[in-house]
Amino acid sequence: MSSEAQSRPAGRDAGKGLRLAVLASGTGTNLQALLDQVHGHDGVEIVAVVSNKPDARALARARAAQIPTAVFPLAEYGGDRSARDLAIGAWLREHDVELVVLAGYMQILSEGFLKLFPNAVINVHPALLPAFQGLDAVGQALRYGVKVFGVTVHFVDSGVDSGPVIAQRAVALPDARTEDDVFAVLHGIEHELLPEAVRLYARGALQLDPAGGRRVLIAS
Repeated sequence: MSSEAQSRPAGRDAGKGLRLAVLASGTGTNLQALLDQVHGHDGVEIVAVVSNKPDARALARARAAQIPTAVFPLAEYGGDRSARDLAIGAWLREHDVELVVLAGYMQILSEGFLKLFPNAVINVHPALLPAFQGLDAVGQALRYGVKVFGVTVHFVDSGVDSGPVIAQRAVALPDARTEDDVFAVLHGIEHELLPEAVRLYARGALQLDPAGGRRVLIAS
């Protein structure tokens, strides 16, 4: 590394500040949205940013905001994803992180990591799940020929983009032909939905349906 039990999401103390970590692999525009909209507001503080790529633009955004960063390339762990993820989890625990947000983090997290943060890892995905899971979601949608695209924010489980849905928003783009056409619209939606999901979590408004199933209830 180069350094720079199930529980209800609603169970957190809404009067307590929320210490947040962001994992990102790329340019970090969703990280920037979080920095602009939730960091330093209502007790929410981004306290750590992690990437698997040392040249990720997201790291520069974090450093500009004076937020601790760390890089965990898989190669440094001999390709052992579980070992790498446990190292990430240990570093985040050192920073007393309560919620982990995946903002363009292009790695699947191992079960061991998720057990460190039960019901406390959320992801933003550029499709209306459960449609078009995994990588190249927008490309998949274009090849399928859909006319409606969208964004999903969801809790992360051990599957691929299969966790309970927190928020979704759809947009009709019948004339979209390229991924750039779609992302030009979806990025703006991501930058609204992801901060809103963090705010809901911070105030203890999210709860997995006690009746069972996958539904996430949102308190008013």
